[in-house]
Amino acid sequence: MDLKKYEKSEYFVNRELSWLKFNERVLSEARDKTIPLFERLKFLSITSSNLDEFFMVRVASLKDQVHAKYEKPDIAGMTPKEQLQQISTQTHNLVQVQYNTYIRSLLPALKKAGLEIITEHEALTEEQEKFVDHYYEENIYPVLTPMAMDSSRPFPLIRNKTLNIGALIKKKDRKKDKEVLEFATVQVPSVLPRVVLLPEGKNGKKSVILLEEIIEKNIGKLFLSYDVVCAHPYRIMRNADLTIDEDEAEDLLVEIQKQLKKRQWGEVIRLEVEEKMDKRLLKILKNEFSIKEEDIYEIPGPLDLTVLMKIYGLDGFKQYKSPGYTPAPVAAFQDGENIFSVIRQQDVFLHHPYMSFDPVVNFVRQAAKDPDVLAIKQTLYRVSGNSPIIAALALAAENGKQVSVLVELKARFDEENNIVWAKKLEKAGCHVIYGLVGLKTHSKITLVVRREDTGIRRYVHLGTGNYNDSTAKLYTDCGLFTSDARIGEDATAVFNMLSGYSEPKKWNKLVVAPIWMKDKFLKLIEREAKYAQEGKPAHIMAKMNSLCDPVVMAALYYASSCGVKIDLVVRGICCLKVGIPGISENITVRSIVGDFLEHSRIFYFHCNGAEDVFMGSADWMPRNLDRRVEIVFPVEDEKIKKEVIHILDVEMRDNVKVHLLQPDGSYVKPDKRGKALLNSQMEFCKEAQEKAVIKKEKEKSRVFIPAEPLEDPEEI
Repeated sequence: MDLKKYEKSEYFVNRELSWLKFNERVLSEARDKTIPLFERLKFLSITSSNLDEFFMVRVASLKDQVHAKYEKPDIAGMTPKEQLQQISTQTHNLVQVQYNTYIRSLLPALKKAGLEIITEHEALTEEQEKFVDHYYEENIYPVLTPMAMDSSRPFPLIRNKTLNIGALIKKKDRKKDKEVLEFATVQVPSVLPRVVLLPEGKNGKKSVILLEEIIEKNIGKLFLSYDVVCAHPYRIMRNADLTIDEDEAEDLLVEIQKQLKKRQWGEVIRLEVEEKMDKRLLKILKNEFSIKEEDIYEIPGPLDLTVLMKIYGLDGFKQYKSPGYTPAPVAAFQDGENIFSVIRQQDVFLHHPYMSFDPVVNFVRQAAKDPDVLAIKQTLYRVSGNSPIIAALALAAENGKQVSVLVELKARFDEENNIVWAKKLEKAGCHVIYGLVGLKTHSKITLVVRREDTGIRRYVHLGTGNYNDSTAKLYTDCGLFTSDARIGEDATAVFNMLSGYSEPKKWNKLVVAPIWMKDKFLKLIEREAKYAQEGKPAHIMAKMNSLCDPVVMAALYYASSCGVKIDLVVRGICCLKVGIPGISENITVRSIVGDFLEHSRIFYFHCNGAEDVFMGSADWMPRNLDRRVEIVFPVEDEKIKKEVIHILDVEMRDNVKVHLLQPDGSYVKPDKRGKALLNSQMEFCKEAQEKAVIKKEKEKSRVFIPAEPLEDPEEI
């Protein structure tokens, strides 16, 4: 398979610009008036949190490359400098649309719904003003720490992502011709609620004001010997990408803890200021942060729209929110039979969040208590704040079982959390592994070794998502329980490899990165191309978070040019182009942005009617295929295989939450006129509930829209 012809830069889209297109799709949900009002608030908040992480990691990395004079173009032929220019232009446009949506559409709609967000303290009524001033004296004033800058005091250190109010002040009674302005700043305390509920008026309508507005109104009380000339909010974003030389780091745990502290003081890469900020104040900030004009964002509203998630959480307004969904029980485990007996009889498929994550937690819990269980081995990438799985692993170790846990310390923005869990597990007696040098371990696997009448048996859980009981209610993921002996052998080999003692020469069933996976996918794609060349039906369907591996994309172009029908569901980054004559005319790309975050990875190859299906932890990205420990596993049970293919089929027919990639690089929603509406996520909710029959009664639950960020930090 000669791929050189398919690797031209004009055939690819820049990774970062493609990510911005994804965030535009999230923003389009906030602009969709068919969605309940408070859900639109949530989506607008998500675009803001997404953008923060994008800047702290991706933009920061590009700036590092520019500083290092690295000029090698990416797969789309763009240098780091060119990428930064395009990102700046597109992000300024995105932010403008964000605030137009907030000011022109959402604020008036909220007011009509009975909630007024007071955007300027001058608009307070007399009664509200009294309340605000009293609230300031009692709750805010004791917490504030104003900091000034003059000849004896340098510019204070401003922490990453914090909201601050900058002010220009002058000494009272100083003559105008000798006016000297001084700079002062105060951090808006993150320990206090940013959304302050005001007393209800006679009409019963609710009003809220943001914390920074209350501080700005009373800021003169912080500088009694001065007049405040102006005061405006500002916020900075710093480089938060960790740089760790693992070969030089004697103790990875200590090194990461050190680097986490530096995250607060990295290079300033973005400055957000209030649009009407005094130019003299802006000049001081610009100079002190050494920031360029294109990295300054003048905002016509409240800085940091993630605050809208707090407004989403206000009591009341139920009619403006989507009702909740309770994950359905997994039919195979409903009889209360021992979990190992069930898995011994059959493979069990899980589809989260439509089906409950409880069986995964119970799998580890029962293993911890079962006297016949000898060992538990698990990989942990991101876990919840109060993880029942961690508690079960600790209990297992205390019960004398051999417990080996790989905790990935380099899971972005979860490093601190994972350090805490690692220490807790070690204290409980678990053997904690920190992974292989230079590689992140992103695979999702649990192995339970049990002594039975017939001898030692291995039970395995494999998944596409993290062992996180919280995100399992918000992210769409797939999982499989099996006691297949060959997969059990592979699972043992995985953990032996992770602990650093052996590298298997071959695998029975599992496909493992970074050594074996890319070749496997390329062979599967080439096989479909050969079938197409022979005039046989050839079809590839694949669902993932991101697609940007140049070799895999070139292989897809080759297969398409041979006549293979290729249908892709790619939630986020997609560097592939559709509709290139003779190259990608047989490729379609869909992106689903819905109530749940699409996170599962599924790969289907027609295989001349034999239908090979795989699921796993890896996207088709260089980092997943070349720089991480990832696992993709085959789905061989015919009943489960049909269920997984059905998932892909329904998502291909979605015409409500899907966006279709166009040849010009834009994404559009399909024309629904005259067609029956199909929202794939709601369809899966309905199907899961219909399958879960308990005591002859069907449990009907409402559809849940998560009040959580719609971006997995690891996918940025």
